[in-house]
Amino acid sequence: MLDHVQALFDVDPQSGVHRVVKAMKGRSSRLLREEFAYLHSRLPTLWTNSSFVSTMGGVPLGIVKPYIENKKVV
Repeated sequence: MLDHVQALFDVDPQSGVHRVVKAMKGRSSRLLREEFAYLHSRLPTLWTNSSFVSTMGGVPLGIVKPYIENKKVV
């Protein structure tokens, strides 16, 4: 069962990563509830308010991008 998502974003530091994460959670929650109506009564919320974000520091994009693309679901 997949319990996390790995994604690579180029985000303007002025707008904030938290806004991107919040928007993704909001949209995915809305889309899932539209498709699966039973989620309305079963779960008061689909996502927690928490998230984990890490920067890649000095690692070149050419190394990080293939790592994420080739990640296998176990």
